[in-house]
Amino acid sequence: MPKHLVIVESPAKARTIERFLGSDYQVEASFGHVRDLPESAAEIPAEFKKEKWARLGVNTANNFEPIYIVPDDKRRHVAKLKEAAKGKEVILLATDEDREGESISWHVLEVLKPSKKVDVKRIVFHEITKEAIQEALRKPRAVDADLVKAQEARRILDRLYGYTLSPLLWTKVKRGLSAGRVQSVAVRLTVERERQRIAFRSAEYWDLEALLGAKGTEFKATLERIDGKGIASGKSFDAETGQLKDAKAILVDRQMAENLESACRSATPWTVVEVESNPGQESPPPPFMTSTLQQESNRKLRMSSKACMQIAQKLYEGVDLDGERVGLITYMRTDSLTLAERALTEAREVIQQLYGKEYLPDKPKRYTTKSKNAQEAHEAIRPTDLSRRPDDIKKFLSKEEFALYDLIWKRTIASQMLPARVLRTQAKIAVDASGKNLWFGASGKVIEFPGFLRAYVEGSDDPEAELGERETVLPPLAKGQVVDLKSVGAKEHHTRPPARYTEASLIKKLEEEGIGRPSTYASIISTIQDRGYVFKAGNELIPTFTAFAVTELLENNFGELVDLKFTARMEDELDEISNGDRDSVAYLKDFYLGQDSPGLEKMIEERKKEIPFPAISVPGQNGSPERIVVRIGKNGPFIQRGEGGTGNTASVPESIPPAELTYDRALELLSGPEALGREPSSGRCVFLKRGRFGTYLELDQTPEEREAKTAPRRAALPKDLKPEALSEEDLKLLFSLPRKFGEIDGKPLTGDIGRYGPYLKWGDEFRNVDSWRSLATMPLAEAEAIVRSPKEAKRARTPGAPKTAIKDFGVLDGLAGPVKVLNGFYGPYVTDGKINATIPKSIDPNELTADQAIELIKAKAAAPPRPKRRFAKKK
Repeated sequence: MPKHLVIVESPAKARTIERFLGSDYQVEASFGHVRDLPESAAEIPAEFKKEKWARLGVNTANNFEPIYIVPDDKRRHVAKLKEAAKGKEVILLATDEDREGESISWHVLEVLKPSKKVDVKRIVFHEITKEAIQEALRKPRAVDADLVKAQEARRILDRLYGYTLSPLLWTKVKRGLSAGRVQSVAVRLTVERERQRIAFRSAEYWDLEALLGAKGTEFKATLERIDGKGIASGKSFDAETGQLKDAKAILVDRQMAENLESACRSATPWTVVEVESNPGQESPPPPFMTSTLQQESNRKLRMSSKACMQIAQKLYEGVDLDGERVGLITYMRTDSLTLAERALTEAREVIQQLYGKEYLPDKPKRYTTKSKNAQEAHEAIRPTDLSRRPDDIKKFLSKEEFALYDLIWKRTIASQMLPARVLRTQAKIAVDASGKNLWFGASGKVIEFPGFLRAYVEGSDDPEAELGERETVLPPLAKGQVVDLKSVGAKEHHTRPPARYTEASLIKKLEEEGIGRPSTYASIISTIQDRGYVFKAGNELIPTFTAFAVTELLENNFGELVDLKFTARMEDELDEISNGDRDSVAYLKDFYLGQDSPGLEKMIEERKKEIPFPAISVPGQNGSPERIVVRIGKNGPFIQRGEGGTGNTASVPESIPPAELTYDRALELLSGPEALGREPSSGRCVFLKRGRFGTYLELDQTPEEREAKTAPRRAALPKDLKPEALSEEDLKLLFSLPRKFGEIDGKPLTGDIGRYGPYLKWGDEFRNVDSWRSLATMPLAEAEAIVRSPKEAKRARTPGAPKTAIKDFGVLDGLAGPVKVLNGFYGPYVTDGKINATIPKSIDPNELTADQAIELIKAKAAAPPRPKRRFAKKK
């Protein structure tokens, strides 16, 4: 019988650790926390039910003593741990190396209650490898009481905050809402950004772009000065209002730009008046910690923070590599940037093998952790073995696991490579046109030595930025040199409102403000979506009107609780508890009961009666006597005009972001949905409605159906149809769908319109149909023939057959062959038969010009080649 019991959090981690321990060890999982505060009234122990504080699960009358219970879903796991502990001489608590892990270990001990004869030890490691486990066994310690108290204080503080404020939100806004110490601040940030977008007024400005030539090379230059005065560019406008803030800048309008364009076409000479070249370098990014991994996986992989952490957890706990279970990365909840000496050595060996000695600095690069209160694991996120390249293990990983491991591996390698050396050149070209002296500016960047860029390019929060080396080559230019004008054109620009937060940029903002901790960011982002405070459109986090109402209520009545500095200070104070520098009970008393000022309990009791129901004003009312506001009802947000009543209220579609609900749009909603006609079979009116996922048709209901709350009949609107062009026959056919053809071989055959168009479904078989009209009218025999026919492979193409070109430019100067725009597996690209260049997402492939095609292909040709991965396998 084994003498040692090892307890970890998860079964996956247990299976990996078992490989490194002998028969004298039994490994069991706690399945996370084994105890917690009661979540509902039913879970409160009977002896506390009559207490005033019982619903909190915290005895606020007796030093804030928490009432812990074993939840029903954890009872069987606790029973299994107790059975496993019988007869053991040693219990090794091997939960994760952070506050949460320390707390889990303490709770496990509290439920097991081992006798004094049992030797209880705490072991920690930040990677699940044989070496790390053996090292941990050699250096056991006791459970850290300060870390446990800090975690307990956080849990109690969050409970007091949430369970005291949330009932107020149920009364004043809507049932089912929740408030949270960090959650409510995160929601406020998204609301503040949306308010900036509401206040923003787009401004128009123009400039000129000239295509110039010198020594056989073409380059672009943009108008910067007129008679020595700078013209307005994007930087000349206020980022928050969109209006011109630089009073000295010349605002070029359409008429002026077109006049200058006409004058420039015949103006000569175009003379270089300034050239300045400056060498510089770009340093590699540090290895990942939790927050930066979540940010980068969101930018590059479009992965949510929650998904990122779930996949990272799998990589950490272990993956089956051809029969051998291996932990692939170090612990993923950390705010440390440190790399172990072994990892530094491995990284340098891989870099020398892959890229050559010229990419290695003289000594390893050591990064220091910026977080002053780093309390998580003690190493950055890195592969446990850097010689295990992503392509070597790709076949053992899911698509998402491979993508994340590949990202972590490349970032770790890049962090130990030399900086990239670049040469940045600024040139000014002058020309006299229409009696004015015009200066055009051109900038170039040449990567003289790629350095870490051979392995990794960091992502950007700027939605307009493209990933890549962004190299722009200028021809050799000298002061006094005359260049040729190829073309010139006026360009229109509009200032853009501040970008909404993405998961990446919101995590970055929280981190910059010192709010939350690495282990909490994923749950915060997930919670504010689950609670209906934000929804995602693409990669944007858009706050709902519910978020506006809750934020307005908290700002106006409990401003300190959603103040960024106040919340960040709370984080610091909780860290002081974990360091043993502050008493947790005194801190909780001050927060909840108050000392020199009212605590949370009294604050809410005194203010709640005076708090009005939130009403969000609709912008753009321009002095209209009819005030329109948005309120939150039990069925969601609705518009109210004046005092409300019949004809003066209307639901707000979930798809409308607050910044896009203008006064005119509100009036449209109040006038009711647009009627498109009548459906002939029923004689009922058909309305055009808009939801989060687009427009759809809805059949009017009878009073009886509304009373019974029967779901209305709806029909999809095919993409090829404009609502105003729908005939009565179209409406009849659309509302005949979904269509039931009957059964064939005991399986039902149906037809409908889906996300990708009309289709037939027969059992588990799906077939696309060319036309929704034919779907609504085709006989059973034709439908049966379609579903019985072999399924065509997606994007199937006869081997060797030519691809269909989106555009064909023919032969262009300086390129290898005919230039075409084609669709590839990873998206559209342009090629001359020799060089393939990806078309940036910001450019519509159908709008690509010949000049842009030449520029893309030449830039790709000038870029450094990707390294060939060839080195001996590790023995």
